[in-house]
Amino acid sequence: MPVRDTADGARRRIIEAAVELLESGGPAAVSTRAVAAAAGMQPPAIYRHFGDKDGLLEAVAEHGYTEFLETKRAHLDPAPKDPVEELRRAWDIVVEFGVSRPELFALMNRVTGSEANAAHRAGLEILRDRVRRLAAAGWLRVDEELAAQIIQATGQGAVATWHSTPAERRDPALLAVLRESMISAVTRAEPLVPTAETGPAPAARALRAALTGGTGVLSDAEERLLSEWLTRLAADKPKA
Repeated sequence: MPVRDTADGARRRIIEAAVELLESGGPAAVSTRAVAAAAGMQPPAIYRHFGDKDGLLEAVAEHGYTEFLETKRAHLDPAPKDPVEELRRAWDIVVEFGVSRPELFALMNRVTGSEANAAHRAGLEILRDRVRRLAAAGWLRVDEELAAQIIQATGQGAVATWHSTPAERRDPALLAVLRESMISAVTRAEPLVPTAETGPAPAARALRAALTGGTGVLSDAEERLLSEWLTRLAADKPKA
């Protein structure tokens, strides 16, 4: 005789099926009928275990938070020697999770409910502990609550900007610059990437922006050539 699922086993199968549908087809793919079919169950099982679709989505969000917190705990030192470097690594982990799992990340930040909120609060407490260590070591530039809000907002903003940018225009340097901007805003540490450029690139960008409507004195061919030169100069990185 086949072994029947335990209640916990059936619940886990449903959540895992919902996560797979969410990440492959977006929120519209997560219907109770589709989730039940993917989990090898009948639709009434969804209502028996989760009450309704909102309850299922809350459980999926809680599952996402649990996976996310396990990743953070596995990659971060519980007693870091350098709290600023720990902040960098933690921010990178948040952004990497959001970049690699956009649908789940968005759901985690959208769904409310007792289970999801409890997991979210656990994550915020880890963030606040990290901020307290920065304050205790004398690194904080701003109040602890504001620091936590800046860290959270820049991470979520980085993920949102990445996904709203067409794939061919995405530049990984954006994430590093945003991270170091956060470090500069929150701590007294020096950023790892320069906040101001030298060389021709800034001037080329300024001139290209000023000439958006054309020069009015060059031929079409000359305008195209100038635009190409300015674009190449604007993308140039100063030599070390």
